[in-house]
Amino acid sequence: MNKRRKFLSTAFTLTGTIIGAGILGLPYVFAESGFFIGLSWLIFLGIIIIFVNLYIGEVTLRTKATHQLPGYSEKYLGLWGKRIMFLAVIFGIYSALLAYLIGEGQSLSKLFSGGIEYSLLFGVGFWIIMTPLLQGGLKRLKSVGYWGVIAIIFIIFLVFFLLLPGVKLENTTYLNLSKLFFPYGVVLFALLGFASIPELRREVGKEKKLLKKSILFGTLIPIVLYIIFSFVFVGILGKNILEVATLSFTGILGIILLLLGIFTMMTSFFVLSFALKDYFIFDLKNRKILFFFVSVVPLALYLLVSLFNLAGFVKVLGIGGAISGGITGILILLMNIRAKKKSERKPEYSIPINWFIIGVLSLIFLAGIFFELF
Repeated sequence: MNKRRKFLSTAFTLTGTIIGAGILGLPYVFAESGFFIGLSWLIFLGIIIIFVNLYIGEVTLRTKATHQLPGYSEKYLGLWGKRIMFLAVIFGIYSALLAYLIGEGQSLSKLFSGGIEYSLLFGVGFWIIMTPLLQGGLKRLKSVGYWGVIAIIFIIFLVFFLLLPGVKLENTTYLNLSKLFFPYGVVLFALLGFASIPELRREVGKEKKLLKKSILFGTLIPIVLYIIFSFVFVGILGKNILEVATLSFTGILGIILLLLGIFTMMTSFFVLSFALKDYFIFDLKNRKILFFFVSVVPLALYLLVSLFNLAGFVKVLGIGGAISGGITGILILLMNIRAKKKSERKPEYSIPINWFIIGVLSLIFLAGIFFELF
């Protein structure tokens, strides 16, 4: 594989990890708060996430052995860091799987019945179909990832150019300052891809100088796609956007967007379920309980949330993004400053950090958790 292909493949691994259910929730929170408020959060948090991604990338380059995030946390922060990181990552994955079940249930119900009245039934049906697939060794999404990201980019740009003539700019000028912090959790969720950075370090192999550029490019692609995707939806529909944005259109276009959402969530559900499997194998070393934690727990959460109407698609994304992303981000900052002092090898790049930067970014993450919960 030449350098250019390796660079793109590595960047697309990060892009494919980041793009998931979050993109489907962005138009709704942008419409509720106002497009430019949502856009401001996307750019602001996007810049922060780029730096945090670069920080964890630097940690991997300063370490001879390769680990998952809990492993790096244990190495540089101790056992307490490993435990908190493990819980934060698991909480984020469960939040995402729950959001996918909610989103798939509604999308499949809309596709086959024309409404979302049978969402619970279709959500359980989706779980029944996916569960046997997760028991096998179907980890072949690596080769699919490269072309999958290209397909997503192509479809989003195609939708953009097809719908652009119908955009009304006045729909994007609405502002609701009472919902100033409303987009925070969903935007942060939509930007998360921390767990794939160690994989990127392995993917570049001996070409470690490609890692920095791959992280930058791989994080910027979703930000640009999110802006395009949200602009078109808000510009055409205004505030008439459902929580799962692809449910908002009707006709042939509606079916195409539904299929795009279903495919995106299905792939992400599959990938995250395998990631969850790996985390439990790595941390608990007990394969006998895998089925319970990987398959039964997400279904139980879905039934609990749906039957008692505890939270919708956007709320799940918001809480998952704020808590998991916030805690993981803080731990990565602490890991980076410790790794600089205990470096095992000279990294191919180094990003400046100090306790002031850690303090400011940690306050932003903690404030996001507070506003999302209260």
